[in-house]
Formats: sequence, structure tokens, C-alpha cells
Amino acid sequence: MSQIDEFVLHPPFNITRASHVVLYVRDLQASKRFYTELVGLVVSDEDESAIYLRGLEERGHHSLVLRKSQHASCARIGMRVCQDDDIVKAQAWFTAQGKAATLVEVPYQGLTLQVEDDVGVPLEFCASMPPCERMFKHYDAYRGACAQRLDHYQLQTHDVRKTWSFYQPLGFRVSEYTYSQQADEQPYLWGVWLQRKGNPHDIVFTQGPGPRLHHFAYTLPDSNDLIRACDVAGALGYAARLERGPGRHGISGALFVYFRDPDGHRIELFNTHYQHIDLEPALGWDLADPKRADQWGLPAQSKWFSEATTFTDTPLTHPDLHVDPPTLERFLALANDA
Repeated sequence: MSQIDEFVLHPPFNITRASHVVLYVRDLQASKRFYTELVGLVVSDEDESAIYLRGLEERGHHSLVLRKSQHASCARIGMRVCQDDDIVKAQAWFTAQGKAATLVEVPYQGLTLQVEDDVGVPLEFCASMPPCERMFKHYDAYRGACAQRLDHYQLQTHDVRKTWSFYQPLGFRVSEYTYSQQADEQPYLWGVWLQRKGNPHDIVFTQGPGPRLHHFAYTLPDSNDLIRACDVAGALGYAARLERGPGRHGISGALFVYFRDPDGHRIELFNTHYQHIDLEPALGWDLADPKRADQWGLPAQSKWFSEATTFTDTPLTHPDLHVDPPTLERFLALANDA
């Protein structure tokens, strides 16, 4: 896995962080209630077809966009770049790679570029949004879990190594990864945790039918807010939407809880995790190590591994698993116990 630690320190354009996610939902008001009353997000703007939300700590106009549709899906995920010049550089880079990279007009965003990665994930790059007031000192306005800021996405892909090969030249570095060790063969890469902003991940890819959005995640002020989120969920009638947790991850080490929104989109709420700024080697986890999934907590349900949000009009590709049957059987057993 030596290539995992090859760093691109001068990428063709400067991606700074995970920025925003755009979801299609069936009932805007039901989704608004979930994300404001339980998650604690703030409404920046809304109309009859869309709602724009942000975390209490965020100055950018939105980190979550809800759009009304008859079918629930994810339209795309967004990445922030440093300045408009990076959008121009990004378009030139992707065009040179033979990709269709299109400048588009998006409400409440500056210059915006849309493109697909090598496994079909619809990406959106922007450099600016209208500034809004940071609300993190308005403690009287805190509600539910008091979500502060969008932190990362986790996606499923049919080919983790191919996906990593797309993001690595763009300056993404691997903080942690999972693999399956096979006799007399190179380890098989099962998951990569990729980051640009200096903590363990902005975007994660794990093996599975894809591309699909497994979850997106917001940080909370502290661990007490995890319990508060569960209490508020119970009080608001969302108890059945608590899917996993509370618990502590092995990978990243964060305390977490996961909910499903009214359309089944999965959101993680977690306390902050460690820095990954220096040029240090990635941490590898063998799938045989049960602590990679959780340091403690109840096992995940089977739907954790089988269910995820599809991207709009994006076909699924199933993994071509180049592993022997005993290894695959062992992995599935470990996954179901994770």
C-alpha cells in the first residue's frame, strides 16, 4: 500500500473542504422540521421548491440544500475551492482529462463548475457564497443537536482504488484505509478516508454498489449533544429514525450517532476528531480487526451496509470483487458484526 502515502502537494487547483450536499425530498416541510428541530440547522432562505440550510458555525449561505421532488435522491455533492481562479483551473484540468466540465448558474453560489468523477459521482465546485451571520454564539437559538458545520461525506463505490486514483492527483490525502489481506497477493483496498482540510476526512469511499451517498456528517459542540439529539428525537417522534449509536468509531475515533431523515437519507452527528495536517503515513486497518468499525457500541444493522441514497439519474455498478470466496465470506461476516 506504499502508493497510499504518495502526496500531491501542488495540485492543479486548490480544493479546501467539503462544502454542501443537494438532496431531493418528497415533503419539504417534513424535511425542514427534521433538519431544524432535530439536527439544529438554520434556514438561510426558502421558497416553495427549495430550502437552504447551514450549521450554526457556518458563514457560507448553505451546506445543505433540500429540493422538492417526487423521488428522493442526491443531486450532487459540493466541494469548496479557494478562489474563482481555481474554478477556471479546474475546468481546464478536467477538460484536459477528457471530462465534460460545465460552468453553471446556481442560486446563492458564485462561479460554479459541475463534473463527474471516474465512478460517476456528480460533483460541484464553488469558490464563494453570500455570507451569513455565524450563529454559534446565539445560544438562545440552539435547537436539537445544535449542529455546527458540515464535515464530510461517505460514499459507496464499486471500485475504491479507481476512485482514490481520481482524487489523489487533486491533493486529497489518505488518513486511514481498510484492506483485505490475501495469501500471496497484494492487499485488496476496501475503503479510503480522504481529506483536504486537515482532519481525517472530507470524503470517504467504501466498497459497495455505487456510486451512492451513504451519509453526510455534521459536527456537534460536544459529546453531551449526542445524547441531547437522541432525547430530542424521542420527544419529537423521531425515535425510530435513530439507526446507529451512540458509539465510538475505531476509524477516526469520533463519538457518533446516525439518523435517517423522512426520505431515508442518512446523516451522522458526531463530536470533533483529530488533526491530520502534517505529512504523516496513513493508518491501515485489516478487515479482520473488529476495532476498525467501533471501539464500543451496538453492532450496526444489516441495512447499514445495504441501504444508501442513489444519485439522480446515475446508474449503479456492482463491485467485481477479486477476492477468493473464503475471504469474501469472512468480510461479510465481519461487516455484519461491525
